[in-house]
Amino acid sequence: MIRLEELSYHYPSKPLIFERFSLEIGGGEAWAVLGPSGCGKSTLLYLAAGLRAPTAGRVWVNGAILERPRPSTGLILQDFGLLPWATVEENVRLGFKIRDFYGPDGKHAPETTPPAVMDERVRFWIERLGLEPVRGQYPGQLSGGQRQRTAIARTLVLNPDLLLMDEPFASLDAPTRENLQKIVLQLRQESPLTSVIVTHSIEEAAVLGQKILILRNRTNRSAEVVDNPEAGGQGYADSEGYRRICSQLREMLGETA
Repeated sequence: MIRLEELSYHYPSKPLIFERFSLEIGGGEAWAVLGPSGCGKSTLLYLAAGLRAPTAGRVWVNGAILERPRPSTGLILQDFGLLPWATVEENVRLGFKIRDFYGPDGKHAPETTPPAVMDERVRFWIERLGLEPVRGQYPGQLSGGQRQRTAIARTLVLNPDLLLMDEPFASLDAPTRENLQKIVLQLRQESPLTSVIVTHSIEEAAVLGQKILILRNRTNRSAEVVDNPEAGGQGYADSEGYRRICSQLREMLGETA
């Protein structure tokens, strides 16, 4: 699904974050990207989303070289990215307006989604994510969890095949964060979605990532990947395997238990 081929990247007047870095993420896989602040986690996500171009090397998504953001990639950000003057329903519907303007190939080839299809998908995801009681409210009237669920609904309404999440739950309280993690796990079980989540949290990476990529606060030249195949399974967060993975990740990141 995603292939980073000899990828290098740096910001102007800054050291290389990635140098000849290669990685393959298969279709339907669930990945977490973990590492300290400034190690390139979000940069890697934006490269995979087509929002940044590599200094050298190539990014492939679904067998094609990535040259621009693709309509079938969903991106969920920490700050929600909602329009403050639009209601929940209008924010969820926004993705259709953008895609219809640029077209399915992302090259400004307009198309029109049939209103009945649009209404059905918007209604489905608003109900699926428990937003029906607040569908007419504005972001400023919502809790953090409701705003993030609105952002998730806006993304999933377009049926993406790739879901990229940049610390989407970092600013939320623990119960809300755990509830949204469960929603992501349920969605993954219901569809062949490929997902990549960037996080600072070892525990979140262990819960959501069947494969966990470790990045370092230096130039990243090779992929350190921890296999965590039981992630997402019933009761996994209470298992010895979960505790063992968390301990391994802490050790790799130089933390104390």
